[in-house]
Amino acid sequence: MWSQSHTLVTKDATKEQMWKLFADVNNWHTWDDGIEYAKLEGKFEKGNHFLLKPKKGPKIKIELYETIPNSKFVDLTHFPLAKMYGEHTFEDTPEGLKLTVTMTVSGILGFLWEKIVAQDIVNNLPQEMQNQVRVAGKL
Repeated sequence: MWSQSHTLVTKDATKEQMWKLFADVNNWHTWDDGIEYAKLEGKFEKGNHFLLKPKKGPKIKIELYETIPNSKFVDLTHFPLAKMYGEHTFEDTPEGLKLTVTMTVSGILGFLWEKIVAQDIVNNLPQEMQNQVRVAGKL
């Protein structure tokens, strides 16, 4: 199993604003330059799924594996012989809102999907999380 995290502490957005940003899946393309579109039918809740089309990849189905409003969500992507989890947490601290994203890949071909998909996601997290905070702070 492979796992990497990135954490950002900010006073520029609240956990409610961050939740609102992510729960509005159909508008992710307005703030994430790496995707053509994301489409969610129904609510941003456990058991539901959405379709995401990266600009440099095929359309993928992503399951909402766990959702705790204003606190945490975990998404799950199934690949051939591997799974990728994206855990997003929002925690109030005395220093500000602590945002953590942890990407985890498991399965027999996990090493392959880590190299093809997950490492690129992790490498882009610092810049993407700053952008998410900037956009969420205006909601």
